[in-house]
Amino acid sequence: MLSREQILAALNERMRARDVHGELGLLGGAVMVLAFRARVSTKDVDAIFAPAAEVRAAIAEVAAELDLEPDWLNDGAKGFVSPRAEFIEADLPRFSHLRITYPTAEYLLAMKVLASRAESDTERGDRQDIATLCRLLGIDDAERVMDIVLRYYPPARVSPRAVFLVREILAGSSSNS
Repeated sequence: MLSREQILAALNERMRARDVHGELGLLGGAVMVLAFRARVSTKDVDAIFAPAAEVRAAIAEVAAELDLEPDWLNDGAKGFVSPRAEFIEADLPRFSHLRITYPTAEYLLAMKVLASRAESDTERGDRQDIATLCRLLGIDDAERVMDIVLRYYPPARVSPRAVFLVREILAGSSSNS
């Protein structure tokens, strides 16, 4: 089984062969695994990338070569990206033709709250990641979380479910303290 670093190195090689420099902004579970080491796996890699056509072609080649799912790296979460997004490069693998970044912890928290996906038998929800990010940031107050969310997203995009989930998570964490 190949590591994420080996797979990303293969993607870099496809970009190098095209003589194109690409950018990959990791999102979601991949950030929880690679940057924050808060969990051991994710089913796919959500990201935003540029130049889109060249990176998509390289992704398809890597998928075929390494027998990965065609959507092993996808931009399905791009609808959650804020115009105020904050990405950094710290502590990630570096490659010659692929620049990899990830959201700051506060921005990822805002994205996870905005999504507020429920857990199912086949999908991991956002509850645990929100709780983990709150711990990493030292946040135990729902209002502070919502202030962070509103720094990146307009109030109309924040669902009542998201507000309830944050309150529920932090009420549970303060009673466990």
